[in-house]
Amino acid sequence: MTYYLAELYSPRPAWLALDQASRGEFFETVGAGMAPLIARGIEPLASGEVESTALHSASQQFFALWRAPDQASMDALLSAIADTGWHEYFETINATGVGGDLNRHLGQLAAA
Repeated sequence: MTYYLAELYSPRPAWLALDQASRGEFFETVGAGMAPLIARGIEPLASGEVESTALHSASQQFFALWRAPDQASMDALLSAIADTGWHEYFETINATGVGGDLNRHLGQLAAA
């Protein structure tokens, strides 16, 4: 079953204190870890800045959306993100689970 991850995150003071060279080094580390994830079938779908003017907008500054072919791959992605030190630099909220169509989801909501 296909899993999805929606990340919402904002910079922590530790990130804001880094100079540009240190930020670049961090992103090199993140980039170096992408190849094994891509090989597992994990896909970065989209990322960007949260539109703060949207109705019921999240308070976080940024978002990223990912797709993984199974739970083991999703677990690998979450571990890889943590292993980079990401959470030291960004306050993050993760939402992950099996994706499905709208009718399936409406059934989940009806059963809640």
